[in-house]
Amino acid sequence: MMSFKLAFKNMKKNMKDYVIYFITLVLGVAIFYIFNSMDEQQAALDLSISKQQIIELMIQVLGMVSVFVTLVLGFLIVYANNFLIKRRKKEFGLYMLLGMGRRNISVILLLETLLIGIFSLAVGLIVGIFGSQLMSILVAKLFEADMEEYRFIFSQSAMLKTIIYFAGIYLIVMILNLFTVAKYKLIDLLNAGKKNEKVILRNPVISVIIFIISIAVLGYAYYLAITGVTSPVPDKFMTAIGLGVVGTFMFFYSLSGFALKLVQASKKIYLKDLNMFVLRQTNSKINTTVFSMSIICLLLFFTICIFSSAISLNNSLNAQLKEMNPADITITKLYNLPETYTSSNGRDTFNYTDEQRADSLVPIMESLEKVGFDKSNLSDYVEISEYQIDEITVKDTLGPVLEGISRDFPALELDYSETVIKLSDYNRLQKLYGRSEISLNDDEYAVVCNYDAMKSYRDTSLSMGTKLTVEGKEYKPAFDECINTVITISTQAMETGTIILPDEAIKEEWKYSMLLSGIYNGQTDEEKQAIENKIIEIASEGEAVNNVIFENMSAFTKITNYESSVGISATVTFIGLYLGITFLISSAAILALKELSDSSDNKERYKVLRRIGADEKMINKALFKQIAIFFMIPLFLAIIHSIFGMKVASIILSVFGKQDIFGSIVMTAIIMVAIYGGYFFATYYGSKNIIKEDN
Repeated sequence: MMSFKLAFKNMKKNMKDYVIYFITLVLGVAIFYIFNSMDEQQAALDLSISKQQIIELMIQVLGMVSVFVTLVLGFLIVYANNFLIKRRKKEFGLYMLLGMGRRNISVILLLETLLIGIFSLAVGLIVGIFGSQLMSILVAKLFEADMEEYRFIFSQSAMLKTIIYFAGIYLIVMILNLFTVAKYKLIDLLNAGKKNEKVILRNPVISVIIFIISIAVLGYAYYLAITGVTSPVPDKFMTAIGLGVVGTFMFFYSLSGFALKLVQASKKIYLKDLNMFVLRQTNSKINTTVFSMSIICLLLFFTICIFSSAISLNNSLNAQLKEMNPADITITKLYNLPETYTSSNGRDTFNYTDEQRADSLVPIMESLEKVGFDKSNLSDYVEISEYQIDEITVKDTLGPVLEGISRDFPALELDYSETVIKLSDYNRLQKLYGRSEISLNDDEYAVVCNYDAMKSYRDTSLSMGTKLTVEGKEYKPAFDECINTVITISTQAMETGTIILPDEAIKEEWKYSMLLSGIYNGQTDEEKQAIENKIIEIASEGEAVNNVIFENMSAFTKITNYESSVGISATVTFIGLYLGITFLISSAAILALKELSDSSDNKERYKVLRRIGADEKMINKALFKQIAIFFMIPLFLAIIHSIFGMKVASIILSVFGKQDIFGSIVMTAIIMVAIYGGYFFATYYGSKNIIKEDN
């Protein structure tokens, strides 16, 4: 009972030290609960079966991410706990001097850890339970769910999972504390307050040389990352990551060796106010925390890139949906199948039956009607033919830019025939889509392309007047750039190129596939879903219905495109938020704990400043500068890393269409300011209270 009272009093007495630790624990518990309660949120929302399946997949992915998050938070909690134990060495020494054994101290420490753990777990769960309600609203908005049946959600499974995971972490902390106390000697504990961290003075000249080398290493790493991301061999990209880590460590290792000397050269800055004290304190901290600063910088870099990429991808996918889906359904079907077909890469061979070959000659709508589909379900539709001409290959259409296209798209088959459609078919399709029709002279052609990475090359080729030859007749470009429109509906801009030729230039024997696009004869989402369900029901009856082979048909619908796109963007967004917030909390908490610990150790130094005439305003200003510099240095280098990191990310994500980098950066900045800035101000006010004269 006495140990419990002492542990409770100690916790209250040391609350100023525990506040950052407590906030971090609460945020960790809340975030863990929120992201693991999504199965209950799904059950409370009125969602279609396909949307439920998407969320179930997303929950499985988040479950796997939770294991990694637990490891990160576990490391953070152990790290924070070690800081707090070191801060209290002298206190433990006094206990031992008064006759208390290590066992009793261990019990007190165990009870303190248990109390702060239970308290933070309870508060974190309360915050998480209410925070999960906001998450439910976000999920409902993303998946356009009906909120009329919404109710307050409490996830018992998420609560149990959170308690089990964090109880395991606290148990590890308790065990480590027991080992830590067991190895302490009385003399070391009593003299703990007199010991300073070992400061290694580095040669300024050598430090400058290492700094220059670190800049060169980082510059080369940035170059390798940008050029290596499109390489089919990932060696350059992995080397870039390794060099980035080494360069970051060298940067912080060298910084403390010459930065102070550099500032001392400017007497106007160095001798102003308490800058001399601030800069020497900061220089000493960087000197003794090189490894920690490197880790924090890399965590901040990952945070910025994860946040920005996730938000950018989400915005990109959602922005393109309406533009890329001007019809409700597009069905494609291979025409006149041979007995055996070998893919363009020569790896895959397909053998077709007589039934499949016979069905491949039948128009798409006729095939649908044979299996009971009523074409009155479509208010309008267009069926066109697609052709392949041996004389029009990728090499022919992109001749002037072959070197660049081969470099950026090494897997592209240059001898592969382009897809060609008739001018009249193109115009009928665009009329259905409500888009502009075009006209061509009898010696002109046009290109449809909306995939940005490919469009730039096609535009260059068209602007150079690249001519195509079909059966001895030359065709010149009608436009200097590609037509940015849609042939087949999709989730994002993926049209890499379709050639439009005058009708008389194309022979029917070149036909290789058919395409049907239609508009559902329904006004509401429910009516359109009912029509789509009929198509799904027919196709799911088996591989063949009434001799119609569905293996030879591919269907894309606006509804499934929307749902799959929302599913991808939601999954990426939630994973990005989950990991990003975890990394951000970890890096900010480590900096905050280090600052609070140093403020406590440096109380005597601040007393000396008061004795020599520094007032409280000047001291608080010096403290603010010191903490601001300590927080900003790793963030500054992380931002530099992120400039190039986001360039690499935009190249990778270009497959999903044009990225809204600026908008994602603004949102990332808001999140960073809220969390990182929040920890900064909490650290400042906590440190200010620690160094008060009456402490």
